[in-house]
Amino acid sequence: MIGRVLAFCVLASGPAWANAPAQSLRPEERPTALVQAPSVNSETAAEGLAASLRPKQRTRRFEQAVAKSINALNAQLARGQVCGDPQIQGERISAIPGRIAGCGVTEPVRVRSVAGVPLSTPATMDCTTAKALKTWVNSGVKPAVGSQGGGVRNLRVVAHYACRTRNNQAGARISEHGRGRAIDIAGIGLNNGTEMTLLTDWNRGAKGRALKQMWRAACGPFGTVLGPESNRFHLDHFHFDTAHYRSGAYCR
Repeated sequence: MIGRVLAFCVLASGPAWANAPAQSLRPEERPTALVQAPSVNSETAAEGLAASLRPKQRTRRFEQAVAKSINALNAQLARGQVCGDPQIQGERISAIPGRIAGCGVTEPVRVRSVAGVPLSTPATMDCTTAKALKTWVNSGVKPAVGSQGGGVRNLRVVAHYACRTRNNQAGARISEHGRGRAIDIAGIGLNNGTEMTLLTDWNRGAKGRALKQMWRAACGPFGTVLGPESNRFHLDHFHFDTAHYRSGAYCR
């Protein structure tokens, strides 16, 4: 009988928190109905969100200044471009007659930079070779170097046009250098003042891996690709030329 009375009392009174002041309960004890978010005006909230996501509108004067800078840069690139490509900067020069049979360049250019990367010395070549060099810098050099040393600063050129035989050997055939179709590169200058050189870095660490990646990337844009593993004449530089072979690119 006593048990029935107690049960009735509990059921009649409800849970313990029902008669307690809401502010006296811990958060986890409060019923959902008592835990309410502060009232928010939905229209005001939407306006605030839209304003926070919208970038500050540029002034007309600012836009005009940006357009003027872009136009000036494009005009500068157009003035300095050769081979019909703004990424190849240099100048056209007069035809080069060969002093011996097989040498000479009909429409040579003197290239100062390709794809925004300066050459250590202006290099004379034809446009086919200049375009291959640009392709190699974009698809080979820049990806291979990445952020090492702060990125690519320049290319160290050690040979370009020269009326001579292959490897300067007596009795050999005329080199592609003698036709304006070749360039030799010994190092990749970096923005931190250091350099990747074939002579010192070819088989060493990250720089060596980057140089070998560049070597592979050159095979295709250029018809001939020679490096330190090709022969004793190329221990310290890449030789690239745009000669064509029926069997495809020659890369060693």
